[in-house]
Amino acid sequence: MDVEALAAITEAAGASSAALAAAVARARDDPGSCTVVLVEGMSDQAAVQTLAVRYGRDLPGEGVFVVPMGGATNIGHFLGMFGPPGFGVRLAGLCDEGEEHDFRRGLERAGLGPRLDRPGLGPRLDRAGLGPRLDRAGLGPRLDRAGPVDQGRPVELAAPGFFVCVADLEDELIRSLGVGLVEELIAAEGELGPFRTFTRQPAHRGEPRDQQLRRFMGTRSGRKIRYGHLLAAALDLTRVPGPLAGLLSRM
Repeated sequence: MDVEALAAITEAAGASSAALAAAVARARDDPGSCTVVLVEGMSDQAAVQTLAVRYGRDLPGEGVFVVPMGGATNIGHFLGMFGPPGFGVRLAGLCDEGEEHDFRRGLERAGLGPRLDRPGLGPRLDRAGLGPRLDRAGLGPRLDRAGPVDQGRPVELAAPGFFVCVADLEDELIRSLGVGLVEELIAAEGELGPFRTFTRQPAHRGEPRDQQLRRFMGTRSGRKIRYGHLLAAALDLTRVPGPLAGLLSRM
């Protein structure tokens, strides 16, 4: 798939293709100096870029491009463009728990991950600069919440630099920040009234507060992107959610 077709896919899904164009230009000129971070949408892009700046990173200067794909189902097209079949740049990525299968399947088809039906039997990925060798039958620490370790989760995605959020990135950030601080951020944006109205709707009245907050952020065009930035900007850097911490370490 060519660049114009990829741009059309992302724009049709409401995502900007600016990062895609910049990444392609760098990959064509010097693929060895380029890292492409694949994320589902622009709210993920906003959060990742904001957090990188807080760590003192200059992503464009480093040749790192956070590219929103307009949905996880497009992963195969982007891996075809930037992975071994295409430019062969260094890759990383982030997805929601519900989209993990799409990422696994895409990585397998691109030759960047083990077969889905044979966990732990994948090839070494470090020779391509895409991650360490799996250390014990494909099992390793789960990067979750603010960093607790769960030794029982396969790391077929973490090995090549792809990380999975519990529910989604907003869920990870809300749990790290706490619902009280997130409500303060909503109030500071002048949206506490609309949020309270939202929580009184029959469909959401009985939901846990963190779920109400997460769903509220997706109820208006542009709101999710704005809160992706605001939540990442407010995050305590000692409590960065595991998937984000893992991703930043691979960028």
